[in-house]
Amino acid sequence: MNSIIRHPIPVIAIDGPSASGKGTVADLVAQRLGFHCLDSGALYRLTALAASMKGVALDDETGLARLALNLDVEFTAGCVSLMGQVVDEAIRSEVIGVGASRVAQYGEVRKALLARQRTFRQAPGLVADGRDMGSVVFPDACLKIYLTASVDVRAERRYKQLMEKGIHVILHNLLDELRERDLRDATRQLAPLIQQADAVLLDTSQMTIAEAVEFVLVHYEKVRVRE
Repeated sequence: MNSIIRHPIPVIAIDGPSASGKGTVADLVAQRLGFHCLDSGALYRLTALAASMKGVALDDETGLARLALNLDVEFTAGCVSLMGQVVDEAIRSEVIGVGASRVAQYGEVRKALLARQRTFRQAPGLVADGRDMGSVVFPDACLKIYLTASVDVRAERRYKQLMEKGIHVILHNLLDELRERDLRDATRQLAPLIQQADAVLLDTSQMTIAEAVEFVLVHYEKVRVRE
């Protein structure tokens, strides 16, 4: 019997590897349902960016946890500010993405960000994307999705995104970075990225964003009917 007590405010947890499209899907699902949306990866990216700005080394767990606990960050419609500076573009850079993956390995950092992530759970509901949303942050989520795609497809998608922004990158370098990040995320000691037994697999390798969004909405409707 499932011993997890359901919270009155529903959560759809979407976990998966980097560049799988889970952030876009989560945002669109939230819009369709009128739910709030949590991009948990942004908090780790913000911690990595704050470390860069403050000169804190990425192997200084205590220093990073202190930054995470006291992040001077503000989320407004379509805008993220850190220490009074708009950082939407900065936190999406590949360098900060790699830094976020390293930062996320530390237990003290994860503990510092846990309570902050849970404050996003507000009525009428929340769609949360990340790597441990269903396993650690919202284990009582009414629907858990493991959204993935082949590493080659993910590398191509990231390549196109960056090139469209005028950022020149080399595809095979992106592929190597994604493989390294996948390995690091899947083998870290704390909250490794794995598909939970109660999570629905969504492989978007051959799907459009619209199809992925409909997949999540259909499964959420099934949950609503059961409950």
